[in-house]
Amino acid sequence: MFEKILIANRGEIALRVIRACREMGIRSVAVHSTADSDAMHVRMADEAVCIGPPPGTNSYLSIPAIVSACEITGADAIHPGYGFLSENANFVQIVEDHDIAFIGPTAEHIRMMGDKITAKETMRQLGVPCVPGSDGGVPDLETARVVSEEIGYPVIIKATAGGGGRGMKLAQTADDLETAFQTARSESKSAFGNDEVYIEKYLGTPRHIEIQVFGDGKGNAVHLGERDCSLQRRHQKVFEEAPGPIITEEMRAKIGKVCADAVARINYIGAGTIEFLYENGEFYFIEMNTRLQVEHPVTEAIFGVDLVREQIRVAEGLPMSFTQEDLSLNGHAIEVRINAEKLPNFSPCPGKITAFHAPGGLGVRMDSALYDGYSIPPYYDSLIGKLIVHGRDRKEALARLARALGELIVDGVDTTVPLFHALLEEPDIQSGDYDIHWLERWLETNLAK
Repeated sequence: MFEKILIANRGEIALRVIRACREMGIRSVAVHSTADSDAMHVRMADEAVCIGPPPGTNSYLSIPAIVSACEITGADAIHPGYGFLSENANFVQIVEDHDIAFIGPTAEHIRMMGDKITAKETMRQLGVPCVPGSDGGVPDLETARVVSEEIGYPVIIKATAGGGGRGMKLAQTADDLETAFQTARSESKSAFGNDEVYIEKYLGTPRHIEIQVFGDGKGNAVHLGERDCSLQRRHQKVFEEAPGPIITEEMRAKIGKVCADAVARINYIGAGTIEFLYENGEFYFIEMNTRLQVEHPVTEAIFGVDLVREQIRVAEGLPMSFTQEDLSLNGHAIEVRINAEKLPNFSPCPGKITAFHAPGGLGVRMDSALYDGYSIPPYYDSLIGKLIVHGRDRKEALARLARALGELIVDGVDTTVPLFHALLEEPDIQSGDYDIHWLERWLETNLAK
């Protein structure tokens, strides 16, 4: 059993891990930048270590500082949360070289899925359906033209090392290809230090469906259903729900088994998410995230499991505490991401919280590190909370979300709460009839009013 776990992260996800540690009787260590010295995760952990100044590169992304914090405090394991170093294979290797356990997948699996081309080829070999596209990277414009003609327009050019929508450009026709190709390469080089791109068929009205998988590293794995994350702005998720409004039991069982079998065959350990575009009854693999997802609480709500606790267990070498047969879906859950941003432009809005009240009641969970008087620093992601609701069905979950949003008080800064009030009035949201382009179209015609 681990005696002490260091959480290499901040904010609500650091609190989430600290809570799991406390319930398991494991001491926790928070790390923080100088800007986060009064943060809630620092207050709640058993110990805290300052690891550098505010820029992430000098603190939360500093591998030497984090490893040193482990050695200073005697932590025998690291939980990375999400973001920062959570999918950095070199970090995992260095941690293990220092005889510190990493609570997550192996460096090999992170590398395998971190490169989009390798991930796609691996999944294809494991029987996971993929989007039609280039066989590997596309080295030049002439090759891009040949590949695009074979696939058929429209096509999308993506960075092999990409994520978060960076290095991703759409070419509706052959006339658009040159600009899209060169821009994608340039953005990829700037963002990731790697200008390699690949090309895929662009799907017109897909939904973003992701399957939660979990493995023990010993050839056993399960799936915990799907999440629909189709409501996105600039490829960033803002509203997630489970189960997906249009996914049937038969679909869920079929694609879930495909995904669980795939990760079992590679001896994957811990939590992972296999993401798909779904259109006209077909699933197309796009990427695998080798970490805990921001939206993991909706899966926890409908299955009644603690994914962080399970991550810690399998990292200790223990078996999973459930089998596929033990997992039974119960009700419907929705998560909305509350950001400190000013509408309609979604510009970051750091500042001092003058009043904060989290909603409560049956089926309501608020994951946040806010408190009265806390000053949101300007150096990090604008996510300040996740509001999760659970109901017997989707209709009840939507009603519960509307009620909880009405109870939430965040004074002192602007937030995206008004966006969700407006969305809940939309017939398409009430019926679940939306795709990955719906929110962008809605914002263009509604938010500026």
